[in-house]
Amino acid sequence: MLKDKHIVLGVTGSIAAYKAAELASRLAQEGALVEVIMTRSAQEFVAPLTFQTLTQRPVITEMFQLLSEMNIAHVALAQRADLVLIAPATANTIAKLAHGLADDMLSATVLATRAPVLIAPAMETNMYENPVTQANLASLVARGMMVVEPEVGHLASGRHGKGRMADPAVILAMAKQALGRDGDLAGRRVVVTAGGTQEPLDPVRFVGNRSSGKMGYALALAALERGAQVTLISAPTRLSPPPGAKMEFVTTAAEMRDAVMGSIAGADALIMAAAVADYRPAEVARQKIKKGPQGLTLRLRPNPDILMEVAEYRRSTGKPSVVVGFAAETEDLAANARAKLKAKGLDLIVANDVTSSDSGFDSDTNRALIMDRLGQTSELPLLAKSELAGQVLNHVVELFRNAGFFTSK
Repeated sequence: MLKDKHIVLGVTGSIAAYKAAELASRLAQEGALVEVIMTRSAQEFVAPLTFQTLTQRPVITEMFQLLSEMNIAHVALAQRADLVLIAPATANTIAKLAHGLADDMLSATVLATRAPVLIAPAMETNMYENPVTQANLASLVARGMMVVEPEVGHLASGRHGKGRMADPAVILAMAKQALGRDGDLAGRRVVVTAGGTQEPLDPVRFVGNRSSGKMGYALALAALERGAQVTLISAPTRLSPPPGAKMEFVTTAAEMRDAVMGSIAGADALIMAAAVADYRPAEVARQKIKKGPQGLTLRLRPNPDILMEVAEYRRSTGKPSVVVGFAAETEDLAANARAKLKAKGLDLIVANDVTSSDSGFDSDTNRALIMDRLGQTSELPLLAKSELAGQVLNHVVELFRNAGFFTSK
């Protein structure tokens, strides 16, 4: 997504400037053409040579510095930028941008560009929470700029509070979203489920499955990068929430059912990637069940069939427009997937054989069979789950277009 994108990276005078070096490196590794602008204060923390080495491009430090094509730098950069990213952004720089000042190369470039602008503040807690700083940030957001919220943690002042620049990985994810906000899912609301539900047996034990949630989280992130508004309903995982997603955390299948039915009223697509338990213990012990020589017999009762309830809801409301199911199978992959597609009234089903070590639970790759309601089948080779997520969303967009939901571009 970043390949050959022109990204202007503004680095301002914060101790967090050292993190900007990692960010520049990551952007360059993903194929972006990174033009770094450093304020005078930033150069007190990190030398321009650091960024020149990482990006293989000259660093802009002077207001009237000329580029090789003899265009004034801030005008040339502003015109060819696909994204202006300021990380770290100090309170001083934020105030300049809010009031339209253009007294250095960075502020002049922002004022001259029509590209999206993404800001990652970094400062001491009191400065960040000061009403003036908050008003300045609100003003920038109102004008269409995006802000990556700073983190809570140890600050250079020695205090603990909110003001640490967001992790470079988070900023990178938000940069991709900024670049994709006019993508083929722009303005559409997508609900994704992820992870494996856990059905309690007693206060310390549960009946569950081996789902890691990686596929669902990859789908949520991919949808965000294509401009969608994403609600991610997550059963327990060890994964970090995708930046920009609205998160709803659940544990049991019943909680998952309530969250899904409460989220789909205004949704354009539902992607059920979660591994929802089919059964739950009939009784939940109030105290921990003790080990005994007689063994343990469990009586299970069926959980709600969420997709069947969604199908019934769609018949009366027409929403969501597209519903995608997943089928984790151990045998007869195509036949079982086709049966589920029809029984649950799905528009698309993604099936994979979880007995394979490279496409089963907790792997970073997947090999999938995709079937749609029109009878078309795609057999995909082994892909990273992020790549598979893109393929699934391609099918979703195509289903929208077939229904006349999208106008052709």
